[in-house]
Amino acid sequence: MACFDVKLDTRFEKISTLHPCFGGKANMTRGRVHLPVSPACNIQCRFCKRTFNKSEQRPGVTGELLSPQAAAELVDKALELCPEITVAGIAGPGDTLATPHALKTFQYVHERHPELILCLSTNGLLLERYADALYEAGVRTVTVTVNAVDPTVLKDICSGIVLDGQKYEGEEAARILIAAQLRGIKKMSDLGAVIKINIVLIPGINQHHIGEIAETVKAHGASLINIIPLIPQHELSHLPAPNCHELMEARSAAELYLPVFRHCQHCRADACGIPGKQDLADLLYATRNIPETFSHG
Repeated sequence: MACFDVKLDTRFEKISTLHPCFGGKANMTRGRVHLPVSPACNIQCRFCKRTFNKSEQRPGVTGELLSPQAAAELVDKALELCPEITVAGIAGPGDTLATPHALKTFQYVHERHPELILCLSTNGLLLERYADALYEAGVRTVTVTVNAVDPTVLKDICSGIVLDGQKYEGEEAARILIAAQLRGIKKMSDLGAVIKINIVLIPGINQHHIGEIAETVKAHGASLINIIPLIPQHELSHLPAPNCHELMEARSAAELYLPVFRHCQHCRADACGIPGKQDLADLLYATRNIPETFSHG
């Protein structure tokens, strides 16, 4: 039983029954299609190594990059393959707000399929800036990756950001990113969107910071937490992956403030089907599976 004392709002209660990445029951009965339209990112996480291929099974990877119009048309095929799809999401392969492609795609998809839940995954740097346009385009669920709310912690996870053509590094970059994330979360929540927070659990860096993150994002309007174990690679390849005990402790710390989602499949940016049951990406995108090598949700 969860140890938090939270009255879930009606928005989250409804979404959790329809969105496979926001509710455990929906994870086995509802489908989603990810549309890979976002080519670039505006921050650099130390565990992230972005790439394009048709083999790796991890977020941030796709076999091809689609135009917004082509992505919207692909939703028709996805619905034919999997009528249980309730969500059209964009989760990369870069950040969804670093380029205008995701917003254009949502506009096209919403026009063609207003019945679908539109879902955005972002690092949050530009979320406040585009919140109104996203909501107008039909986006009602947003996942923001928040790995720390203390700049002295985040500087060891995110090495830098690029904002309006200016590069920032270290604690300065961390302060800017954290402030932008929290403003964006509040703005989207105030508009009426349901917000999930992804946290990459990194032993020795943020494992004792999880409760503070959860408490802070809750205060800004988040409804759900998803804790993703680090998969050691890139600049953090020397760190161990969190063990089961560390993962349990992190989830317990977060659950003092918000519900914790425990069914994440670490999907590719071109995933399709029912996450806990059916994978149709091979039919839609001609991808192959190999061992997971990424930890960014």
